[in-house]
Amino acid sequence: MNTNRTNGSLYTKIVNKVATVEFGHPASNSFVTELLDRLTDELKKLSNDDAVSVIVLRSEGDRAFCAGASFDELMAVSNLEEGKLFFSGFANVINAMRACTKPIIGRVQGKAVGGGVGLVSACDYAFASVEAAIRLSELKIGIAPLVIAPAVERKIGKSGLSELALSPTDWKNAYWAKEKGLYSQVFDKIQDLDKELDFFTQKLATYNPKALITLKKILWEGTEHWDVLLYERAAMTGELVLSEFTKNALSQFKK
Repeated sequence: MNTNRTNGSLYTKIVNKVATVEFGHPASNSFVTELLDRLTDELKKLSNDDAVSVIVLRSEGDRAFCAGASFDELMAVSNLEEGKLFFSGFANVINAMRACTKPIIGRVQGKAVGGGVGLVSACDYAFASVEAAIRLSELKIGIAPLVIAPAVERKIGKSGLSELALSPTDWKNAYWAKEKGLYSQVFDKIQDLDKELDFFTQKLATYNPKALITLKKILWEGTEHWDVLLYERAAMTGELVLSEFTKNALSQFKK
């Protein structure tokens, strides 16, 4: 059952060294700032938890995986400081995923849009349903996927990022995403996905924790500058959202 909480929900369950983090929001599992902050804090806590070897990131329900950032909060941005703070939410989460000492396995049961694509991109391995199409719709509302671009490009390359970002109204299917490297495996049935995900994570959790931690560092080598880069991108996007073009686009979209 999906949450009806306006600030969203976040739950963590730890079984056999596998921590499953589940987020939810009534608006297609989108993220309000408070929920992004909670997820950031939770990932940092699990990174330092010796009882955890692997993290599974999933969302509520059987439909959308994540619709990105809260549209209502985006509409409410009125100055540069608010804009930077708003877009720093996903910067915080992506950096927390990047710096986390534990491998993060994504469970993508449905569509991912905007920041949701960034979230999947920051996972170390991703299981997806055939329903898990993706789209970067930012240009349609007058902004650009600047904060999540480094994570997306790291997974699918500059050409893949370009193809997604420059076609903001087009969906790319799950097999396109797998071919590009965003998804590791794609399943026709959720039951098969969950069965394989459980087998994969339980096995992964039996490996040497120090080896997993070291491998995670190696996988993310060369991204240390994201601690600065993503917040610079947040400020740039904050400026874009205040433009007359974007305000008009948002008002039309709301209608």
